[in-house]
Amino acid sequence: MSRKFTGFGTRARRPQRPTGLYAATVASLTAAALGLGVLAGTPAGAHPANAPAAATAPAPVVTRAALDPALVAGRGAKVAFAEQEAENAVTNGTVIGPDRTAYTLPAEASGRKAVRLTPGEHVEFALPAAANAITVRYSIPDAPGGGGITAPLDVAVNGKKRAGMTLTSQYSWLYNQYPFSNDPGAGLLHPDWWITECSCVPAATTPAPVIEKPFRPSHFYDEQRLLLGRTYRAGDTVRLTVPAGSRAAWTVVDLLDSELVGRPHVELLAANVLAFGADPTGRRDAAGAIEKAIAFARRTHLNVYIPPGTYRVDRHIVVDDITITGAGNWYTKIKGREVALDEPAADGSTHTGVGFYGKDAADGGSRNVHLSGFAIEGDVRSRIDTDQVNGIGGAMSDSTIEGLHISHTKVGMWFDGPMRNLRISGSIIVDQIADAINFHTGVTDSRVTQTFVRNSGDDGLAMWSEKIANARNTFDHNTVQSPVLANGIAIYGGTDTTVSDNLVADPVREGSALHIGSRFGAEPFAGKLDLTDNTTVRAGTYELNWNIGLGALWIFALDKSIDAADIRVTGDHYLDSTYNAIMLVSDWAVKDQYDIEGVHFKDIRVDGTGTSVLSARAAGGASFENVDARNVGAVGVNNCGSFHFSATGSEFSLTDVGGNDGGWLAPWLLPNTITCDDRPTVVPPPAPGAW
Repeated sequence: MSRKFTGFGTRARRPQRPTGLYAATVASLTAAALGLGVLAGTPAGAHPANAPAAATAPAPVVTRAALDPALVAGRGAKVAFAEQEAENAVTNGTVIGPDRTAYTLPAEASGRKAVRLTPGEHVEFALPAAANAITVRYSIPDAPGGGGITAPLDVAVNGKKRAGMTLTSQYSWLYNQYPFSNDPGAGLLHPDWWITECSCVPAATTPAPVIEKPFRPSHFYDEQRLLLGRTYRAGDTVRLTVPAGSRAAWTVVDLLDSELVGRPHVELLAANVLAFGADPTGRRDAAGAIEKAIAFARRTHLNVYIPPGTYRVDRHIVVDDITITGAGNWYTKIKGREVALDEPAADGSTHTGVGFYGKDAADGGSRNVHLSGFAIEGDVRSRIDTDQVNGIGGAMSDSTIEGLHISHTKVGMWFDGPMRNLRISGSIIVDQIADAINFHTGVTDSRVTQTFVRNSGDDGLAMWSEKIANARNTFDHNTVQSPVLANGIAIYGGTDTTVSDNLVADPVREGSALHIGSRFGAEPFAGKLDLTDNTTVRAGTYELNWNIGLGALWIFALDKSIDAADIRVTGDHYLDSTYNAIMLVSDWAVKDQYDIEGVHFKDIRVDGTGTSVLSARAAGGASFENVDARNVGAVGVNNCGSFHFSATGSEFSLTDVGGNDGGWLAPWLLPNTITCDDRPTVVPPPAPGAW
């Protein structure tokens, strides 16, 4: 089977002009909406521009997804670092945000706020615990013609310059319609698609609409890690300063993660890649030497060990029945360039790049692969869905992946089954052009746990049952932050699926925190689908093609009905939802063909919605038990059903099982009162707090 990847938006997705009540006109979104000049108030410890900085930093504010950690206790991934938002630090720069409008810098920032620095300005953090390493999430401008720039950032600890970082926007700044462009001056990629900005199909409109350029800028942020060379104490200060003369007119700092990194892991009884000629400086290609070490290790029943260093690998290394261990992902880096192929590969790839791949499932796949303790750093700057430039790929059964750090690949890990029994844990995947992890086609009995995702260019974690159903898979105790496009966690079909104890924050556009979708040719949902004890925050985005807001949980029947599975949503917390907490919808074109049934909500907390707790835009029904809500911006249930507005009521029915508090599910709404407001006014809720 081909390992061809087709991401959100390409899977035969071609926007069409909405019809009926889904059609509307909105103001044009332009690059001017970047929001760089917005001063949204000065938090404790921050200073307006040109004001002198305080002599010492205030007590550090540690957050998880820009929330008080107490609000998400026991949920999400356990990580080694402490997260600190720049807007809570000391700065003489400018706080930008809050803003959830797509194509703006605040919208893609963690917590929807960040700090803008011009040359000479700084932001200073107090360490909350001993640390010897930091990660800085930032944005700097693109080059005028695209392609990115580099710019310096000085790092000082306790007032003494410690190091300099060279920031880059070479992996940021995408534009235009799917699958996007690196050229800010490009015209519409698909002038025959309906677009919200003019409520028209530009190629079929006379006179032709004027579309401002750059069109739909996005994917602004990147991050870099830095070892400080020694351990600093709690309370020591880390100051990030944009030096005078920087090429970047502005530098936006979103957050700083600080960490105490342990000593490098050492394996003495192993096939050390240095013994086979691998260059740890990154100057010479190391792929051949690593492959020789793998071959030797398989013959001698040893592990492969990759000691500290940077190893250049510009192609796939095929792995099967092998254990490869690094010194730790801060120390062992497998780094590669994206390389154009002389002619397309059989699977359609036009490029290759660094990656560890199992064999194709059609060739039997790989088994007994164990990868741990290293980083994979790619060089992917544009989205070409036929390209195999993922960090991990292929089919890997009875295998484990633990403690990796993956950045700048297309998809961090993309698996094409059939395959079974894969365990992914304790890994970090950031700054992807597309998904972070996708279980695609016949992946069974597999798990992703304790994994942290930030700044994916498509779904953070996904299961896609295209043609062959996935079965008995679990996403548990993971954190997904700021997916630029699509969803935090998405399940497309499959049997007996569990999504539990995850934390998902700040999806930016055309997606939700949690998504159950009958779409993209997925096999039907069957058996049980359990969503249990997940927390979402600042979720539910604006859907460009429908011109409506989505729910933090979005259940969508597009290709077929969702009615054969027992769907249980239990213990979820939906915090500060931009629009609805929960949306169940079928597309207008199929609203009379497909419905949504068998969904049961229990022990749910909804703290803050811009509109309703529930938006029903489909036929079907759901039950609710102990669903408590507060700070609801509109009527508790926005029930449009399938838009026939019959005298007998909505085509969507609600069953009150009892214990639903907060007045959102009033008796007059039951069982199917029509309360349809196609686009209700959004009332921003207050920040969530202790229940």
